[in-house]
Amino acid sequence: MQPEQLKQIAQDIIQLTKAAGASSAEAEVSFGTGQNVSVRQGETENIEYNRDKGCSVTVYFGQRKGYASTSDLGLQALKDTVEAACNIAKYTADDPYCGLAEAALMATEFPDLSLHHPWQIDVDEALALAKRCEAAALAVDSTITNSEGANVYSHSGAFAYANSHGFIGGYPSSRHSLSCSVIAENYGTMQRDYWYSSARDANDLSSPEQVGQIAGERTVKRLGSRPIKTGQYPVLFEAPLASGLINTLISAISGGNLYRKSSFLLDSLGQSIASPKLHIEEDPFILKGAASSAFDSEGVACKARTLIDNGVLQGYLLGSYSARKLGMQSTGNAGGAHNLLVRSTGQDFKQLLHTMRTGLLVTELLGHGINMVSGDYSRGAAGYWVENGVIMHPVEEVTIASNMKEMLQHIIAIGTDSIPNSSKLTGSILIERMTVASSD
Repeated sequence: MQPEQLKQIAQDIIQLTKAAGASSAEAEVSFGTGQNVSVRQGETENIEYNRDKGCSVTVYFGQRKGYASTSDLGLQALKDTVEAACNIAKYTADDPYCGLAEAALMATEFPDLSLHHPWQIDVDEALALAKRCEAAALAVDSTITNSEGANVYSHSGAFAYANSHGFIGGYPSSRHSLSCSVIAENYGTMQRDYWYSSARDANDLSSPEQVGQIAGERTVKRLGSRPIKTGQYPVLFEAPLASGLINTLISAISGGNLYRKSSFLLDSLGQSIASPKLHIEEDPFILKGAASSAFDSEGVACKARTLIDNGVLQGYLLGSYSARKLGMQSTGNAGGAHNLLVRSTGQDFKQLLHTMRTGLLVTELLGHGINMVSGDYSRGAAGYWVENGVIMHPVEEVTIASNMKEMLQHIIAIGTDSIPNSSKLTGSILIERMTVASSD
């Protein structure tokens, strides 16, 4: 289905809600198709197709809210869905903070952000790419004895959002990826690792050989793990994991956690919450960006802005509901952040190791040991022990612990090695010290 068809359906739903007596309403309609293939040991393992469509409608009767959804876009199904939402609203309590975002905040400009690049690849071609990727991984070293497979995924779709302010917007988008995971064995011990590439445009993906080679090299490097002594050490979070630190920070300054008082950064606006080396921009308008959009999930216009400047928190991420709860205004972040850019301090990965000198390089995290209220942080980890800026040997079964407030304040450096096409573009992050506990 085309975006214009989806927009028309969304507008039809709004008309149905008006006829049902709703004081205001909003609707989202989406359609998408995808293909996912995987191979293992050179043989086809899975071929999957998906074709999804659906719509959701939210109605308001004053300050009472009802919600319903359906995967049937036929007229009768849409009428039934609107009726269901209206019936639900009759039994909900008044909520003074609910309702549409303010009409004055609706987006009025819709630039082409180059988000739709369909990949015309058939199953045989996708399987061939996956086999090339896996073969490249298996060829890295004789210690690689098994494979968890290689995967090629492609998705193309569109959505439309409309509300009773008269707002209507929507666009098509695509997402493609290539990944591989293999297993290495040496002296009775086994290790696994993986690598991937993702992009809006398949032309921006890494080659299958490059993805496979990196997956194989990462796996082999993990063989020969040795224990380390428990102590306080600098910790370097590899770029893919550094984005997780940024995600935790973003959660702490997002509306839901703030108005529920479940954030370790309550009442921090305008305050220094991190090292002066931390600078984060939000840019919704990056061409082909993983989280680019002209408007958020409520139709509010997105804006490029600075979130953290030299460690000082410049703004929260709010939708209309959380903004009202906090006595503030929506920042166009209903549904999340839009392309976070973490400024590098200029060092490449080798220079970060040299800056750290002796400490732990973390390449894998286990568990979800983060207390959002207190900021206490404790995760299982694996990676490499570094001495004098040189990786010495792999490490596993350790625990790293600290508090997010302290970790943010003790950021020493941020690398230039960010992962392309990510919604959180950050290089590896070096923390001055954390507690590293080993079982030995």
